[in-house]
Amino acid sequence: MGKFDILLLMKNFYEKHLFFCTQVKDPRKKCCSLAGSCEMADYAKSRLIALGMHGPGKIRISRSGCLGRCSDGPNLLIYPDGIWYTFVNQADIDEIIISHLQNGQIVERLINNAE
Repeated sequence: MGKFDILLLMKNFYEKHLFFCTQVKDPRKKCCSLAGSCEMADYAKSRLIALGMHGPGKIRISRSGCLGRCSDGPNLLIYPDGIWYTFVNQADIDEIIISHLQNGQIVERLINNAE
């Protein structure tokens, strides 16, 4: 099995893959972890499990290292959509789950368009 075959297998294993930046940096600098991203990743996973939307063939939640947008965080990247979100609380996560993941509608107010 070649590299391309492995990437294709991984791509098809989950419908969507959510990466929550949980990088911990110097407390004097802004970082996603200090903005509550670990707790929100856990919350999102629990909500997806409760809704039957988590697991193989469905959606996966992963904690990631730095996604390079520290000053705009906390950051959430949805793959393969390429949509970057920022969030503040559980209501924001619920809105992303309902609007984006269940109904296919991007949550414009939470889009992180940082370059």
